[in-house]
Amino acid sequence: MGVSLRALRALLLLLGFYVLGLFVLGVFVGLEFAVYHWTRPVIALKLGIPLALLAVPVVRGMFLFRTPKGEEESGLPVTEAQQPQLWATVREIAEAAGTRPPDEIVLMGGVNAAVSEDARLLGLLPGRRRLYLGIPLMTGLTEIQLRAVLAHEFGHYGHADTRLMALTMRGRHSVARTVNSFREKAEKEVEKETARQEKRAEKAVRKGRKAKEVDASWAGGRYRQMARPFVAYGTFYLRATRSTARRQELAADRTAARVAGRDAAASALREVAVLDAAHDFYVDGYATLGVAAGVLPPHGQYYGGLRHLLAEPARQSELDGLRRDLP
Repeated sequence: MGVSLRALRALLLLLGFYVLGLFVLGVFVGLEFAVYHWTRPVIALKLGIPLALLAVPVVRGMFLFRTPKGEEESGLPVTEAQQPQLWATVREIAEAAGTRPPDEIVLMGGVNAAVSEDARLLGLLPGRRRLYLGIPLMTGLTEIQLRAVLAHEFGHYGHADTRLMALTMRGRHSVARTVNSFREKAEKEVEKETARQEKRAEKAVRKGRKAKEVDASWAGGRYRQMARPFVAYGTFYLRATRSTARRQELAADRTAARVAGRDAAASALREVAVLDAAHDFYVDGYATLGVAAGVLPPHGQYYGGLRHLLAEPARQSELDGLRRDLP
């Protein structure tokens, strides 16, 4: 499927959410108008208040114009003057993958690599590219394995996956925000009803009467019911986009195998899983062990200490066990 068709599908999926939202709001307005027209205004007012409360999550989800803050990966940008060898390697691999190299490299603390692109016009026009590269990957992978990882990420550039990510994520966030708003309001209703029943039970006990069992499971039912159509559409949306995501990952894996070689690509996939487990163990058992006492590893060794753990002879059998028992 070409970039234009994928952009069109992503746009139609997003528009589908807006159609659903407008339909729900239209039902609310029609119901309020009918009640106002056929009954007394006071009844319409009593109905309008809960309908307005139910409409708030829908409106909030529909007018989520930008990705919530905190979604971008955080890290340390490095210039070519600071890391010339890294930049030269990245450009070399991007050329081998047949794509434009990133405009920015950001180092991260986790066992991960990712790419992003500030595309324009619904992903049809390219934009500024960023490569996010985890320091533990550079510590624990061989050079050829790291090349495979980078080639995989640049494979996403080559297939224009990063261009369409903003549009796809916009739809995911909109649906998720609407559903979460309904669920949060339902939980608040349950908490409010629980507190009310507990207060009434305490009052009954003080008067020597038997207190009724607290049961607020029915509270917030209107919000849970309202969430159902959006949950159904969200499930459809995720299935549609994740099927594409799986094909994108396989295509990126093929790029990694073509650029770095089949064996290097396969070993990188295995070793990243092992490195992730080893890194978690290192952070929990070593790097942050003295945080409570205000003590950290020496300057420059918070991440560098992982190299010593991986090279420790006593740990080799454990690492080999992780390689045999992959998740």
